[in-house]
Amino acid sequence: MYSVRWQIFAAALCCLWAMPSAVHASVAGGAGLDVMAVDLHDRASLQRGAALYMNYCLGCHGLKYQRYQRLAEDFGVPEDLVAQQLIFDDSRVGGLIETAMLPVRAAEWFGASPPDLSLIARVRGADWLYTYLRGFYADPSRPWGVNNKVFADVGMPHALLELQGLQHCAPGSSLAPNGGVKRHPLTDEAILDVPCGDFRIDSPGSLSVDEFDSAVHDLVNFLVYVSEPAALQRYRLGIYVLLFLAALLVLALLLNREYWKDVH
Repeated sequence: MYSVRWQIFAAALCCLWAMPSAVHASVAGGAGLDVMAVDLHDRASLQRGAALYMNYCLGCHGLKYQRYQRLAEDFGVPEDLVAQQLIFDDSRVGGLIETAMLPVRAAEWFGASPPDLSLIARVRGADWLYTYLRGFYADPSRPWGVNNKVFADVGMPHALLELQGLQHCAPGSSLAPNGGVKRHPLTDEAILDVPCGDFRIDSPGSLSVDEFDSAVHDLVNFLVYVSEPAALQRYRLGIYVLLFLAALLVLALLLNREYWKDVH
């Protein structure tokens, strides 16, 4: 009887252990994605990521569930410094981080209003965002002149172009099964192999490849933080919960032995 109960307990424990890994693989994983290590304890990285977001992303994409004041608290930065370095309009430190772009105008310019990115890291995953932001390449057939490795025919311009430079597909780098050719929608002229696998940078930006990868890492790290600002507190609370459950397990085992001692 003891053996059967312990087998059931072990099977349930294995299922609970494997479940988070399976969920993470199904949501954040995928073929061709570059792996990024998220570190929410690195305040310097989060601060740099916040600065990059305010300078290059906030013009189109807001963070309507996050406040500037919360950034100051979690990053250990004085509020007046946050107001000076991160707020470029008439917003207050206690206000939400919202874009000044009107949705109607955005729809006219881009065809659709750019989405709010408060929860994008939870929807797409850090690996997808890291690969996406580094995966823009020249494509003359697109309205903004660029396409993306993991988001085909993306409607967004390359916001980090001045940092990365303009990538071009390397010859013979197509990931398509038959090496398909993309053609111009009006002239039917062959443009390039699609989708693009390997890149070359003909027009370098202000950062080297390694520096740009590090900058994108900081930016994605910040977006992961924004998607759940209370994550670090939850992790700390989880330790106390596990310790409590461990103590409760000991008491439950002792009680179980007391109940079954007369049976044997």
